[in-house]
Amino acid sequence: MDIRFPHLGIELAHIGKVLNIGGFEIAYYGIIMALGMAAGYFMAAWQARRTGQNPELYLDLALWDIIFSVIGARCYYVIFSWGYYSEHPAEIFNLRGGGMAIYGGVIGGVLTTFIFARIRKQSFLQLADTACPGLLIGQIIGRWGNFFNREAFGDYTNSLFAMQIPKRDVRPSDLTNSILSHLVSIDGVSYIQVHPTFLYELLWNSLGLVLLLVFMPKKQYHGQIFLLYLLTYGLGRVWIEGLRTDQLLLFETGIPVSQLLSGLLVLFAAGCLLYQMGKRKHKPAG
Repeated sequence: MDIRFPHLGIELAHIGKVLNIGGFEIAYYGIIMALGMAAGYFMAAWQARRTGQNPELYLDLALWDIIFSVIGARCYYVIFSWGYYSEHPAEIFNLRGGGMAIYGGVIGGVLTTFIFARIRKQSFLQLADTACPGLLIGQIIGRWGNFFNREAFGDYTNSLFAMQIPKRDVRPSDLTNSILSHLVSIDGVSYIQVHPTFLYELLWNSLGLVLLLVFMPKKQYHGQIFLLYLLTYGLGRVWIEGLRTDQLLLFETGIPVSQLLSGLLVLFAAGCLLYQMGKRKHKPAG
């Protein structure tokens, strides 16, 4: 149950997938998701205090966002894995069996925030700006769940950050011909050697979080931070998604749906930011 980064000289031994307490198993993935959600709320509450808003408003929002983000993440995964779930409908509700997609969670959270804003008569864009750093920190922490689950990795690589995992610990469906043709044998155990794409996204999101926090006091209009989130997250995901072996495809097209969505979000966010920039540049003085 070890995970190795041979070119960095790192070997992590005895990395399990579950925590056993009195014979009851709790998945590390679930623990990490809960920590990510809690950290996301505290970040949003901190941002609310920094900008003179009521932090309690964001507790109410978080309670709804968490519920519908989980539902959205599951629905997104099921829709784009329908070939399997159409034949195993009972598995749709088996969350312990895995199958969550972060973009579905983001979509569910954004729609919930929009409805919440209308009901509570708040500015949706201001809520989104304040919540985005919390969303990012939740994504950063959440990616460690993929680490413990040995999932969300890329194809074979021999780069500096190459990661080795025992072949027996990963899902066969995530293994490509390239991975299988470059197996590494260590003490009689077969290891795959792959891109740690969960780590790439974690690091990219960390940079994005720093950018948002630095820019927050300088924002010129509600929605600017939200658009920067879409732009930065989308840019990283366009590249990272292309490396992964567990892509969800757009039905029969063979197009990775999350990569396509990332590209569209980048174009949308860049267009809106440029429009606002030009609008303010040509605004008459006084």
